[in-house]
Amino acid sequence: MIKTEKLNIGYEQELIVKELNIEIPDRKITALVGANGSGKSTILKTIARLMKPKSGTITIDGKAIHTQKTKDIAKQLAILPQNPIAPEGLTVYELVTFGRYPHQKGMASLTNTDRDIIHSALEMTGIIEFANRSIDQLSGGQRQRAWIAMALAQDTPILFLDEPTTFLDMAHQIEVLTILEKLNHEQGRTIVMVVHDLNHASRYAQHIVAIKKGTVIKSGNPYDVMKEEVLEEVFGVKSDIITDPRTGLPLCLPYALTSTNDIDENATIGV
Repeated sequence: MIKTEKLNIGYEQELIVKELNIEIPDRKITALVGANGSGKSTILKTIARLMKPKSGTITIDGKAIHTQKTKDIAKQLAILPQNPIAPEGLTVYELVTFGRYPHQKGMASLTNTDRDIIHSALEMTGIIEFANRSIDQLSGGQRQRAWIAMALAQDTPILFLDEPTTFLDMAHQIEVLTILEKLNHEQGRTIVMVVHDLNHASRYAQHIVAIKKGTVIKSGNPYDVMKEEVLEEVFGVKSDIITDPRTGLPLCLPYALTSTNDIDENATIGV
């Protein structure tokens, strides 16, 4: 389990997140949701140790992450940030090999084990046919799958993703989320992702954390979080919650703003 206690996060003198207490369950998909500027990505990056908190603790299985070596953390969790950029001309295979860095010693070459894991990551994400193609030549969905393959090659039990479906069309969004669902169901990987579309969060995550201005408003399974009063408080919208006839999970149908004072005018909750 990943756990934060009294976590304070900020930039210079401004606190973005105050006294944050979150428990992320093991072997489940957790979605962080909230309006733009609510602190979701900041929280994700801090838990992944890309940012240092001003105070408080973050633990994985009871061990504080900031007392552990970087390579040791990199063997426990991998993170895919927003809009990653690869060097020009880099091939898919070369990108995915970077995921093996935490497991290598010095300037050692790839081992047979490394190559097997890289091959498996390429197969799992369905891009093995593009292994020798330049990243620049891929479509948006293919490129995102290549980055996910790199994270998979890191071979960690925990995977963090910051808005993995941003800028992708509907088909590629489902494609990426289905891969993550498969990783969770078949390999038991703990997945934590920032998601803008609430209905994607409800469909693919077993645990949802709804955040407003760096504060957790509600957390729990989709039935606990996808409630009209919760979404009104978090997003400032009125909505109807209906049942998905295929999955039995809650679906959000927003229909009106309640207030524009507390939300980012560019925020979206997705339908």
